[in-house]
Amino acid sequence: MFVGMGANGAGGYNLTDSLRFRRSASARLTRTFASTGTNNKIQTFSAWVKRGNLSSSSTYRLMGGYDGSSTNSTEINFVNDQLRIEFGGSASNSLVTTSKYRDPSAWYHIVVAIDTTQATSTNRVKLYVNDSQITAFDTANYPAQNAVSQLTSANANNSVGAGWGGFDYFDGYLTEVNFVDGQVLTPSDFGEYNEDTGVWKPKKYTGTYGTNGFYLKGRGTDNSGNGNNWTENNFNTSNSALTTYDIMTDVPTLTDEDTGNFCVLSDLNRTSGMVVSEGNLKCTTTGGAGSMTSTMATGSSGKYYAEFKITSAADSTLLGIVPATYSVSGGNFWTYTGGTGGLAYYYTGILIKPSGNTSYGASYTTNDVIGIAIDMDAGDVTFYKNGVSQGVAQTGLSGNYYFALGDGSSGSNTGYWANFGQRPFAYTPPTGFKKLNTYNLPDSTIKDGSQYFGVNTWSGDSTSPRVIVNQAQFKPDLVWVKGRNGIINHILIDSVRGTQKNLISNSTSAEVTSPVNGSVSAFNSNGFSVITGTSDTVEVNYTGYNYVGWQWKAGGTGVSNTAGTITSTVSANPTAGFSVVTYTGTGANATVGHGLGVAPSMVIVKGRGNAYNWAVWHNTFNVSEYIYLSTTNAKLTYSNIWYQLPTATTFGVSTDLVMNQSTIPYVAYCFAEVEGFSKFGSYTGNGSADGTFVYTGFTPAFVMVKRTNSSLWGWVIIDNKRSTPSGNNLIDKSLLANASDAEYAPGSGWVADFLSNGFKFRMSANHSSANGNGDPYIYMAFAENPFKNSLAR
Repeated sequence: MFVGMGANGAGGYNLTDSLRFRRSASARLTRTFASTGTNNKIQTFSAWVKRGNLSSSSTYRLMGGYDGSSTNSTEINFVNDQLRIEFGGSASNSLVTTSKYRDPSAWYHIVVAIDTTQATSTNRVKLYVNDSQITAFDTANYPAQNAVSQLTSANANNSVGAGWGGFDYFDGYLTEVNFVDGQVLTPSDFGEYNEDTGVWKPKKYTGTYGTNGFYLKGRGTDNSGNGNNWTENNFNTSNSALTTYDIMTDVPTLTDEDTGNFCVLSDLNRTSGMVVSEGNLKCTTTGGAGSMTSTMATGSSGKYYAEFKITSAADSTLLGIVPATYSVSGGNFWTYTGGTGGLAYYYTGILIKPSGNTSYGASYTTNDVIGIAIDMDAGDVTFYKNGVSQGVAQTGLSGNYYFALGDGSSGSNTGYWANFGQRPFAYTPPTGFKKLNTYNLPDSTIKDGSQYFGVNTWSGDSTSPRVIVNQAQFKPDLVWVKGRNGIINHILIDSVRGTQKNLISNSTSAEVTSPVNGSVSAFNSNGFSVITGTSDTVEVNYTGYNYVGWQWKAGGTGVSNTAGTITSTVSANPTAGFSVVTYTGTGANATVGHGLGVAPSMVIVKGRGNAYNWAVWHNTFNVSEYIYLSTTNAKLTYSNIWYQLPTATTFGVSTDLVMNQSTIPYVAYCFAEVEGFSKFGSYTGNGSADGTFVYTGFTPAFVMVKRTNSSLWGWVIIDNKRSTPSGNNLIDKSLLANASDAEYAPGSGWVADFLSNGFKFRMSANHSSANGNGDPYIYMAFAENPFKNSLAR
């Protein structure tokens, strides 16, 4: 099962509040316990955590305690974005995860179960994140048998949100903190899977707590019945009118339109001079012009409102919106030309657009509050100064938009406080406008991505046939198989052409029927079957080899489609935005029906009876542009390629032999974008190990990327089932769609984070393959689950 935030709704277990910990204020909870409790060798800590500041060089502590001697402390913390459990007051005497937790857009569920009485060292501390037990550690020094945990020691040095003595303060949000004294529990005591979406969500803990146990719902007050209250230090819990108010309605449940996982400022999509703090609701610029966005984009429908208070040096301030296809690696947001382009309300009162500046509204300065109301139903945006409308600033909006802010001068520093509704607004939003949280995002038509797209991995055993069962047990219509640890071809088989009819993405070869190298022999109701060949059996299931199979669900048996000038056979799934199309070329300009009901965002065509390349059209191309899937070529231009751009019913093929040779049979795979499930876009690389963040609106399960201005690299494929170790949130194994190469292992350069709402390459080498500085890339991505339901990764 994957993890995410279930739409609990009415009747479910819904949370109402979280407590913001501001590192800059040294905020923490403290308590002095009267005794060592029920059992200080057996304890369980469970908390829902949303990170603020991210850092590869700092420590942020969730809980710590000691018995009066710092050499006996116990700590739970983030260090260098990894989770660390310390015993004995030494960072070297600790467990440090291999995984890095650097997703500030959603919530983590963290459980630490301690039982130092165990004879086996690895059973003395168990760590879980989002219901998955973490078993891979960069450092794995377990506590000695019968070592004492000091998390609830009988002294004054116990903290939540900081180290035991008040240091390494946490920045972010905590809620639903359960500490159970004297029991070893598992995540299932505190969470469960939503039956409709298959995602992980909080549930009420109903057990006992032990003497020093406690339950914090979003304040320092203990709700366990034990009366183990914690003192709130350096929080603002009384004046909701201030930007420092720390009781938030930001929670890991979809409670109601005022309460859910809230948007904050993005630590992943900002220039280096834009520094975030205060749970990522404050930005201060330091020494230069720059931009940053919100973590969350609007839905393609709905009305959304946010406020920004100017705190200092308003002589270079820009506030506005930008399409969610924008990343800061492409320049400042107000110069972005994608979609309708960026739009900024400048402090002098003018509007700044890529097309030029225009007069607009009143000037603003320090302590003014600028409201931004984005109406995606009407397709317009209006700015407000201290509650007064400045008029409609732009019309014609479509798609998804970030809130954005920037500093237009290198000579001054600017400060901003953002409010997306997780605390009270300074001014009443316009009628019908809602806060920007996941509850208020549109529901995706696909709540569980695994029902329409799947990734399976298996170790070959030479069994023939070998049944492969996918997670959601759906019947696929396209199966793409690749051997991972050898020089092995990619093979693609679909239900319209039929089983045992191989096409090879890394070759121009024609279709091979009953291949001697192995193939897919059946499309089953719960997956597919593979058979070994009579000659080279390594393609699909050979002993000693490992494999991956990507699967898409179309519409089952193909049907005749006469929407185009060429009659096609189509298996279409409009819900998932995918169809398999076969047709016979005519050698003349023509159109081919695809069955999706909307224009495809990507079309891949291969001649089944000729030895030509695989041609790809992408929604960032014009009618004369294409690229080959089967080579490393850059984007190409040719007038006789597509004939016309795709429409809601057809795609065009011209006279080129790649896609329309007379009497030759062809297959086309057509993909239309489905909000929350699939995304087809472009981005510009930045050449850094802190790569470009790409917003998809979902947690990816599969991403394929191609640089379009160079033939230096091919099509990079990464997915959520292949990483080291298995289950690591850092995706570090890749394949090339255009090459038979074995899987590129960790250290080869292709490394990415799959996040709750997109992906981000973090490459120490081979930047130009997926993140070259200033280089353009196209991508296709499919979801594990939509951002509305996602937990942090």
